[in-house]
Amino acid sequence: MHTKMTSQKDTLFASPLAKVDSFQFDNSVVDVFPDMIQRSVPGYSAIISAIGLLANRYAQDNSNCYDLGCSLGAATLSMRHKITADDCKIIAVDNSTAMLERCQKIIERDTATLTVDLLCSDIQDVSINNASVVVLNFTLQFIPLADRDAFIKKIYDGMLPGGLLILSEKLMFTDERQQALQTEMHHNFKRANGYSDMEVSQKRASLENVLIPETFEQHKSRLQKSGFDNTEVWFQYFNFASMIALK
Repeated sequence: MHTKMTSQKDTLFASPLAKVDSFQFDNSVVDVFPDMIQRSVPGYSAIISAIGLLANRYAQDNSNCYDLGCSLGAATLSMRHKITADDCKIIAVDNSTAMLERCQKIIERDTATLTVDLLCSDIQDVSINNASVVVLNFTLQFIPLADRDAFIKKIYDGMLPGGLLILSEKLMFTDERQQALQTEMHHNFKRANGYSDMEVSQKRASLENVLIPETFEQHKSRLQKSGFDNTEVWFQYFNFASMIALK
């Protein structure tokens, strides 16, 4: 079993803020991150569980598996407990030192033996080499739009033939009614998990211009242009989806 990620309850936006600052993955977020993501991202646990299963299916002997934007290492741990390929290594990358320090402690307590290298870096600066599996779990949406094409192409170029990219993202929709419905249902999901209207509103303001979602068609087009043969949505819950792209 993996080490359970315990955390404090997320109350970061529970009080009125005179000024809502742009969202950052700092110490205050690290302390509440597991609670925040479970209550904010529909289907998060199911996605994490399946990442391990998918990684085991595609991990190749003597290759690297990347978790880009690993935060506290949920996807890393899922892969670590499922991958059976020989001489496989997980490279987990995040630019938040607060996240990585906590992630290191979690991995040290974990019982699995697969090698994990933690790297504190901007994921755009990391070289992707000999990769059989690459995970971007709700990470691409935080990269500037202008940089995304080159970043995905770099990932493709660093992957082995037969490799797998798992890309989870918050989606937007071109149809106004669909966009309004999906946004409303996501907010209802958060309210059902105990967030107040004020928390929902202030969190949304904090993420404005920090998290930039795209449509599935935009993601698919970019992946195709980068060289991936095939892209499909394997999981979707309201406006949160996970895609698999095959090299």
